[in-house]
Amino acid sequence: MCTNLFCVALFKYLCAQSYMQKPFSIALVGNPNSGKTSLFNALTGLNQKVGNFAGVTVDKKTGVCHLRNGETVHIIDLPGTYSLYPKSQDEQVAYDVLLNTYSTDKPNMAIVIADASSLKRNLLLCTQIMDLNIPVVFVLTMMDIAKTKGININIPELQRQFGVPIIATNPRKNKGIEELKKNIEEVKKQKTIHPKANFIAIAELCGSWIKDIKTIAEAESDYAALHLCCQMPDLPFLHAAQRIQIAGRMGEAKFNKSKIQGEEILLRYRRIGDIIKKAVIEETPTQKAMRSEKWDKILLHPLWGNLILLGVLFLLFQSIFSFSSYPMDWVEMIFRWLSVQLSAHLPQNLFSDLLINGVLAGISGITVFIPQIMILFGCITILEDSGYMARISFLTDRLMRSVGLNGRSVMPLISGMACAVPAIMAARTIQNKKERLITILVTPLMSCSARLPVYTILIGLVIPDKSFLGFFNLQGLVLMGLYLLGFAMALVVSKVMDMVIKVKEKTYFLMELPVYRAPRWKNVGITMLEKAKIFVTDAGKVILVISIILWGLSSFGPPSRMYALEKKYATLHQLQPTRTVQLNNEFATEKLKNSFAGIIGQAIEPTIRPLGYDWKIGIALITSFAAREVFVGTMATLYSVGESDKVNESLREKLSAAKREDNSPVYTLGTGVSLLLFYVFAMQCMSTMAITKRETRSWKYPLIQFAYMGVLAYLFAFVAYQLLK
Repeated sequence: MCTNLFCVALFKYLCAQSYMQKPFSIALVGNPNSGKTSLFNALTGLNQKVGNFAGVTVDKKTGVCHLRNGETVHIIDLPGTYSLYPKSQDEQVAYDVLLNTYSTDKPNMAIVIADASSLKRNLLLCTQIMDLNIPVVFVLTMMDIAKTKGININIPELQRQFGVPIIATNPRKNKGIEELKKNIEEVKKQKTIHPKANFIAIAELCGSWIKDIKTIAEAESDYAALHLCCQMPDLPFLHAAQRIQIAGRMGEAKFNKSKIQGEEILLRYRRIGDIIKKAVIEETPTQKAMRSEKWDKILLHPLWGNLILLGVLFLLFQSIFSFSSYPMDWVEMIFRWLSVQLSAHLPQNLFSDLLINGVLAGISGITVFIPQIMILFGCITILEDSGYMARISFLTDRLMRSVGLNGRSVMPLISGMACAVPAIMAARTIQNKKERLITILVTPLMSCSARLPVYTILIGLVIPDKSFLGFFNLQGLVLMGLYLLGFAMALVVSKVMDMVIKVKEKTYFLMELPVYRAPRWKNVGITMLEKAKIFVTDAGKVILVISIILWGLSSFGPPSRMYALEKKYATLHQLQPTRTVQLNNEFATEKLKNSFAGIIGQAIEPTIRPLGYDWKIGIALITSFAAREVFVGTMATLYSVGESDKVNESLREKLSAAKREDNSPVYTLGTGVSLLLFYVFAMQCMSTMAITKRETRSWKYPLIQFAYMGVLAYLFAFVAYQLLK
């Protein structure tokens, strides 16, 4: 026992020493949608990085802020929370950082952000953090919105009532940032700036026994001691002896967690209400409704709201095809010119063949889709920045509940349109374990940006480019249908899982709707460029490696087969000298078929032949497990190897001209639709499976994903081909 206590004491001493030596750090704390992220970006600029909090999978955004005097401080952007009573994993993280004295993330001070347009609700968290005895600076955001609501805040009076610095800022316009930095410098210089007194008297609320808890747990305030009592089972930093003593003292005092929490919140709101009466002037209730509220009457209407949502999605997918056609043609033209120039000026050898038909063909097959990726992310950013994305969650809550989810599940599903990996991570905010698990399992059914190149190339091959009424593009409608099909299947699977997984735990979907704003076009542009860069670098690395491997597998084969082929066509060239070009093409075709790639493809061809696929498509299905967009790069490589006479043709032209052994086209309507449906449902992303395992801490669930999505993909593709062939 003594040894354990000594180890604990030593650990705490080392942690304390580390805490004293670490850089001055500031925690950004606030309610969701209070402007916390905007302030973080304004303070840190590009000096940011994203990692994970120790021991958990919640994102930790940190950055470096340069003060006016040349010093630097570290900023930690904590997950948004409504109060210091956590209800989800990300709220628990914010709680642990603020309460754990020995945490390496323990801040030296806190900047607490409050939305001035919803001051009373936001001030609850502010007063709780004040009572933790952490140096605090209050930051008021959304002052312009407060004014449109008729809310006038007397900041000097508010500051006098709370006893801490209060600064009005507008991070979007960089207003108030210099004054905030000045206050940070003062806190850093004086080391401690606390309010004159606790916001509420915790010892009077709980009783004198809370002082004993404070001593036992080495807490920094009475209020911190109260929280240690309320959350003791979930706090890993308390050692066994402390837990025993705290539990004993709580038992003697007949501690009632719910009663104390309720009384504390009432006391806080009562005093906050008194302060607001003195420092805040609001217009009478007859003031005109805000613009956001007027818009919400239409956009959140049970009928019109859903119709408008479908209209927004329709415009999104129409724009992906309509606006991207010209830049896509330019990209194709550039790579075609590069291929022709390299073929004309490089000597004909293995290296030039690898460069042109391996590397360049693979990269060009994916680069051409950058305009569509940029448009997709640009549209998503506009929806988020304008405040409409949050309305989609609210609007679909009833639909989500009917299949065992709630409105909070919508955000991961919508995020899945960009990428399933961060979307699955976003499910951490879902409090109900069953709803969170179902959301994780069905999110990959949402069509991510990696599927977009596959959809585009196949739709362009088998769906006519027709317009109705001069506006409704058939290809855009098909693309929208694929995305809606994935969403509809996610709902069906969710309902099935809701019936299978038996957990009786009720949750309520509460959400603060942000006001409508004009999108920040600079932010939209930066996001589009960043996402394009990530798409090229991340996908490009995988495609480059796979293209080189595929080129090797497609260019070489078993020596005995290759030797027999070369001997056969050498003889044919001697016997038929007038058919040189035709014989070269036949040799290239047979060489590819007898290569290692051809042998692998023909081995799996019987399994996929009922879906309308040949062995080349089979190879692409295998390689796209690394990442779905690799399908396009694979086809570009396979249709380039051995076809030097078609170097000036685009991938779409090569696929359109592809023939089977009976001289029938490979990409018919049946094959195209079958492939589209296969990629809608198939789990072909190793990264998604890895993140599912990480979030659920078990390989069981990614294997379930792989199995049920694979069955759906095969069945839908089989039925489609058999009906349309």
